[in-house]
Amino acid sequence: MKDLKVIAFTHKHIDLKDLGNLIICNEEIENRLMNVKSSFDIPEIFYVGTCNRVEFVFHSPQNLTSDFVKSFLEKLNFCVPNEQFACFLSQVTTYEDMEALKHLFRMSCSLDSLVVGEKEILAQVRRAYERCKQCGLTGDFLRMVMDRLVKTAKEVYTKTRISRNPISVVSLAYRKLRDLKLTNDPRILIIGAGETNCNLSKYLKKHKFSKFSIFNRSLDKAQALAAELNGKAFALSDLTSYKEGFDILITCTGATEHVVTPLIYSSLLNGETDKKVVVDLAIPNDVCEDVHNLYPVHYIEVSSLQAIANKNLQDRYNELVDAERIIDDNIQEFLPLLKQREVELAMRQVPEKIKAIRSFAINTVFANEVNSLDPSSREVLDKIINYMEKKYISGPMIMAKEILVKESAKETIKN
Repeated sequence: MKDLKVIAFTHKHIDLKDLGNLIICNEEIENRLMNVKSSFDIPEIFYVGTCNRVEFVFHSPQNLTSDFVKSFLEKLNFCVPNEQFACFLSQVTTYEDMEALKHLFRMSCSLDSLVVGEKEILAQVRRAYERCKQCGLTGDFLRMVMDRLVKTAKEVYTKTRISRNPISVVSLAYRKLRDLKLTNDPRILIIGAGETNCNLSKYLKKHKFSKFSIFNRSLDKAQALAAELNGKAFALSDLTSYKEGFDILITCTGATEHVVTPLIYSSLLNGETDKKVVVDLAIPNDVCEDVHNLYPVHYIEVSSLQAIANKNLQDRYNELVDAERIIDDNIQEFLPLLKQREVELAMRQVPEKIKAIRSFAINTVFANEVNSLDPSSREVLDKIINYMEKKYISGPMIMAKEILVKESAKETIKN
């Protein structure tokens, strides 16, 4: 696995808000990676950028010294101040050879993800590779690596429970909502425009919900979320005067006191008496306990969801042993195949060279002797030469493959 390299920035060593400075937009990927590729004579490279990692994967004999990594990142032209660039250099992680291969397997199987078992990472890696492949940045080596990453990740997701059961409060809340028999396209009243409510509302929009009213202490944040959802925005102070009714109330604010009291809830009902859905994802709760004691509601609160999320997360970690075993098995299978491919590429010129030697011998060195043969003798000679030509081509290739496979097995045992 010599010459496989990875230069990575991940959620483990860098603040996620700083990671955005290292993301390369799709329009710039080809030019910036081609600049690096030519500057350092790198045969193959691709780039992965997600919300919690930026990684450069390449095939090159370059050693990942601190000087090389610095030069590599400088060539990528990140528009950041010198102080911030120096900070990034202290947060980078590098992998080489077998360590790099193992890292890529763990990444694609979501063992190193911010959320262990999140299957989206495989799709992100595949899209990143395909984009770079279309730009002519990759070749045969990274193709083989990518094919094996996909195969292994699918086995991990199929044969273990590492990706089963939602583990975020937001995804669990959406699942609870989905399981209820809701009216067609219900009226959804959202209190708070923070990250939690933004994420949950995106789930809802994705699944064709469309009637949103958003209340927030800062009106501009309510307006920003409303623009994404094609909904209406209100200041939090307008809650008491809102008279359009609701079917689902979702709330998550940073308030230290109840935001939805029985009096406000009664006002929001505006005379409606049917059972409503209340999703309270705030800590402490935004909805006063008297509300779900006095009124008919399906009440979903963060504490019960968090308990389920913690259990599901622990269940995923329990699957890590099986996932690691599947990765190790695939590495054992992959290394001999990679060696065989190296032999095939190295020896693909052998047949042409042997044919050239044959032609030179018959038409130049032994031309007079061959021309003096009768047709029958010439036919026998051609059969002998054809037979020997095939053996000279196949024999060395088979022997070379066997030698390299044995060497690969020895390297695997050492590792």
